[in-house]
Formats: sequence, C-alpha cells, structure tokens
Amino acid sequence: MALVFPEIDPVAIHLGPLTVRWYGLMYLAGFAAFYWLGLRHAKRLRVTDVWSPERLEQLLTAGVVGIIVGGRLGEVLFYQPAYYFTHPLEIVAIWKGGMSFHGGLLGAIAAMLWYARRTGQNFWQVADFVAPLIPPGLGFGRIGNFINGELWGRPAPEGLPWAMIYPHVDAIPRHPSQLYQAFGEGIVLFLFLWWFARRPRPAGMVSAAFLVGYGSVRFLCEFFRNPDPGIFSAFGSLLTTAQWLSLAMVFAGAVLTAWARHRRQPPSS
Repeated sequence: MALVFPEIDPVAIHLGPLTVRWYGLMYLAGFAAFYWLGLRHAKRLRVTDVWSPERLEQLLTAGVVGIIVGGRLGEVLFYQPAYYFTHPLEIVAIWKGGMSFHGGLLGAIAAMLWYARRTGQNFWQVADFVAPLIPPGLGFGRIGNFINGELWGRPAPEGLPWAMIYPHVDAIPRHPSQLYQAFGEGIVLFLFLWWFARRPRPAGMVSAAFLVGYGSVRFLCEFFRNPDPGIFSAFGSLLTTAQWLSLAMVFAGAVLTAWARHRRQPPSS
C-alpha cells in the first residue's frame, strides 16, 4: 500500500500578517551550512589566512544574491517562460517556490567572479574552495520542495514500498523524487566532494568534479521525477530540459578536467 503525502503546512511560523515558510528556512539552513563548513574547510586546508570568517561572510552575501536572482531567472527562462512573460509580477514571488538550480549556478558563478576580482584572488581558487560547500544547501532545498508538495515524481512501479500518493495531484503512487534528489545531491555528492577536496588539487579540478558529479546525479534523478515543461520540451525530446542542462554540466566538467590536467597549475587553495 502506497504512502500518502503528509500535506505539510508550507508556513512554518505564523506571526500575524507575517509568515515564515519552510522553503525560506531551508535556504537559510543551506547558507548556514555553507558558512560552517567553509570555516572547517579552511582549517583543514590550512588557508584560514585566505578564508577568514570575514571573507566567508562577504562571499556568502554575494552568493546569496547571485543564487536567488539567478535561480529565479533560470526558472523563468529555462522552464516556464510563457507563463512568467504573461504573469510578470509572479517573477518576484520566490516564496512560492520555483528556483532553477542551473540558473542559480550561473548566478553563483557571477558572484564568485565578482568576489575574485574584488579580492584579487584567482577565480579557480574561489570556485574550488566553494564547490564542496554547496551540496548541503541543495539537499535542504529539495526538502523544501518536498514540504511544498512540488516537483513530485513519475508514477512508481506497482509494489514499490516507498511510493507516495500526492492527493493534490492525483491518486497514482509516485516516486518521492524530491527525497531522491535530497539524498543524491545533498548527501552523496557532499561526501564525495568533501573527500575529493580534502587536500589541495590542481586549479579547476574540484570545480570540475562538482560539475560532473552534480550533472550525473541530476541526470539520473530526472528519470524518476515528473518532467517539468521547459525550453526543450517543444522538441518532443526523450530527455527533459534539466537533463539537457545537466549533460552540458557534465561536458563542461570533462573539458575543465582535461584543461586542468594539461595546464598542471599549482593547487588552487
């Protein structure tokens, strides 16, 4: 017998006319994890002179802006351009959910470029340090998706013990794909990158590992997730928009790996 989605109230705290949503709290948890792990990562690499708490705070502030703006614009441009172009005021309603990882990644890259230029650091020094700190935030974000009852999975095979019915969708047992992604992106990817970045690597290698790792995990998880409409759906492709974007990440990571090995630059930390 399938499980039933628990219909969690998306509002965690009611303060009169003000509300605090679980989705927003998940983002705060991700940013807090980034900062805490950043302090630990700097200590184990012995680069606390480069990555002081003050510098981490500056980078986190820039990253928050980049991720939120990029994530929302990515959702608008990659997945639902027709809807948002006819409902432009909805673009700023980020508290309702709807954030594209791939757009957020572009926003984070822009933030790191700005930060690297402002502090005089090499971009790969920044990107390689940041890469292993990202997955916990991705995991928290997927938990937020689950609480919101959004991004549900495809119909599950009969007898799957953890299949879940989403009453607000239909009565079909489905894969709880949000939890699959929380595990793959938030735990498995984190453990791999935390291990891979345990010691200095040639410049660009940790970033490449992140691109290949996330792209691969997301590509596989999309087979269990109900496909979103997107810029590639009009072509009737067997792959989803997210899978095409994830394949681009894997390709970029492979190219970056070859480039880093060929240049043999000193460790980025």
